Amino acid sequence: MDSYIPTSRTTLKRRPQRGHYDRETVHAILDATFICHVGFAIEGQPYVIPTSYGRDDDRIFIHGAAASRMLRLLAGEVPVCVTVTLLDGLVLARSAFHHSVNYRSVVIIGRAGLIEDPVEKAQALRVITNHIVPGRWEEARQPNDPELRATTVLELPLEEVSAKIRTGPPIDDEEDRLLPIWAGVVPMRQVAGIPEPDSLLDPGIEVPESIKRLSAKG
Repeated sequence: MDSYIPTSRTTLKRRPQRGHYDRETVHAILDATFICHVGFAIEGQPYVIPTSYGRDDDRIFIHGAAASRMLRLLAGEVPVCVTVTLLDGLVLARSAFHHSVNYRSVVIIGRAGLIEDPVEKAQALRVITNHIVPGRWEEARQPNDPELRATTVLELPLEEVSAKIRTGPPIDDEEDRLLPIWAGVVPMRQVAGIPEPDSLLDPGIEVPESIKRLSAKG
């Protein structure tokens, strides 16, 4: 199927015209960044934790220390809501009321599963690493057995998913459009800067290709 099936929990109620459920749009948003916010509740107390992730087809991976309370709970199949947001622009209207932002976002609802097999866990960590910096996993030392044991990796299937996108100029009330006030969009984007070597790095070690490609995009 080319689209995720909307459910009662993922169908957009407000501004439904901004909703998208096709895989191409959802995957493009997930692939454009690597920070998500993981929401869950413990005994009625909600928590939202930021973390990195990686996507592999119709699932995402999140990871952390084996001692992480969040990961221990989610591995026990506590319901989870993961969100990803990209800020594309500040939408500045003539009236303060109609100020907005242009954005792309994804919401994923479901239950995460624990990855226990060492080979599968290492592969998931490779996905996360290369999702953040493509090619970095192959340049770095691979995790050893103690490091793998000290790391928890969860997978969350992309089943209940929706994307929401806002684009375009400000939408002022008709009576405000002739006001002598500047209105428009200020584009926003995140870029990679110039690499800063570790102070302990051997001066003879050159910047690797993965980092050169990342910086060139900036």
